[in-house]
Amino acid sequence: MKKEIQLRLSPGQVDDLNALRDRIARKAELSGKEFQYRIRRKSIDARKRPVKIILFVDVFVNEPVPELVPAHSYPDIRNSSPVLIVGAGPAGLFAALKLIDRGLKPIILERGKKVRDRRRDLAKLNRSHIVNPQSNYCFGEGGAGTYSDGKLYTRSHKRGNIRSILETFVRHGAEQNILIDAHPHIGTNKLPGIIEKIRHTIMQSGGEVCFNAQVTDLSISKSRITGAVTASGDSYEAKSLILATGHSARDVFELLNKKGIRIEPKDYALGVRVEHPQSLINRIQYHRDPRMDLLPPASYSLVSQTKAGSVYSFCMCPGGIIAPCATEAGEIVTNGWSPSRRNNPFANSGIVVSTDAADWTEYKDRGPLAGLAYQRKVEQVACQKAGNSQTAPAQRLVDFVAGRKSTNLPGCSYFPGVKSVDLREVLPERIAEALRLGLEDFSKKMKGFLHQDAIILAPESRTSSPVRIPRDKISLQHPDIQGLYPCGEGAGYAGGIVSAALDGQRIAEAVFNTLD
Repeated sequence: MKKEIQLRLSPGQVDDLNALRDRIARKAELSGKEFQYRIRRKSIDARKRPVKIILFVDVFVNEPVPELVPAHSYPDIRNSSPVLIVGAGPAGLFAALKLIDRGLKPIILERGKKVRDRRRDLAKLNRSHIVNPQSNYCFGEGGAGTYSDGKLYTRSHKRGNIRSILETFVRHGAEQNILIDAHPHIGTNKLPGIIEKIRHTIMQSGGEVCFNAQVTDLSISKSRITGAVTASGDSYEAKSLILATGHSARDVFELLNKKGIRIEPKDYALGVRVEHPQSLINRIQYHRDPRMDLLPPASYSLVSQTKAGSVYSFCMCPGGIIAPCATEAGEIVTNGWSPSRRNNPFANSGIVVSTDAADWTEYKDRGPLAGLAYQRKVEQVACQKAGNSQTAPAQRLVDFVAGRKSTNLPGCSYFPGVKSVDLREVLPERIAEALRLGLEDFSKKMKGFLHQDAIILAPESRTSSPVRIPRDKISLQHPDIQGLYPCGEGAGYAGGIVSAALDGQRIAEAVFNTLD
């Protein structure tokens, strides 16, 4: 017999396993009886004091507890029909795994390096301010997802089987709690090893993963894909090509536009990265609850509709670090990540403003690349204002809202360093004004948000792709090029690890269904 119960407990009650078992027995009316249980879902209700933990529990009486993650084996596909995948981020990797399930051979072409080798280039970026345009936080094995810290929460429940994505991560080394937590998270420190294991699974089944293989041209005959060419001159032939290059592959967008392959401008968001002491965020969100030490580092999610535009928090990283995510020299890009324990002293989040074509009128001659040009200009101005290195322009949060330059700056997790700059000299006027109004509103929703020790860095500019690559709603192929499958964040159809992985699976199914 299986019973499903819900418990609303204090952090201390959840932490005491003996007391927890007693409460489960009482709620399930099983006192004195033998049973086993498994927590199916866990979330925190911090809307008011005292903070509570919500548990959904499956209780098993006189029957075994089913296996949490069923075993999964992949077939040998080394002699099967090839499918090219451009990009080894979440979309590309999960597309490859699904293709193998369907008996097809994925050949992944990744412009960057293996995940372990990327670390040397990230060290140079942080310490020496040297940007490798092929190997950075965005490009390389695992894509930007590897260093986005593995936040796995998504609202994309209608796009596919989210559980299958999480189970795949667990089979490759992620902790099982990602199947339980309401806002699952892996951690940047653990993702590289998991990504390596996924690559090994692909290769052990007969798939291929090619590194340092930047695609510089697509081979097309009679409006049909026939293959791809890399920067080294290598040619790869296939009837199907999944384009899963991520939101920062500007050269790919430019290649498509140059070849006359239809692409479209897409709205995205632009803003700053805000950092507070994590202890401050804990006190605000947990209402100074005396049991805060039993709770995970607190997060927040904020939105404000201002007269200058919609402002919202994005990619909030409790106990995290702000990272330099430029993909070209002469630009500044900030983003955030957290280790698995989220135990760094700072909390950071993107605070961004929605942009659209009205903001890009200066670049309307760039056609579908107008939004990209606008994005690039902001990143270049940020670099110039801070001294033409990876030092980021920054300002105390209170000074930005008050309209004054900071005379000094608080401590910050951004390793390359920060320079005091009035961020109104970096950000477009409407964006800056919307941020000012939005941050003022946030301070009303979170008392203490406007804190003297909070700092903002600019810009947070890679929230999503500035381009959409169109695809047919049924076949999921590009409407003009048979066999070309736009996929994931870079094509404008996902936003985050799980949604990108789901899109990869969906595209792989479409390839299987349309191959001769």
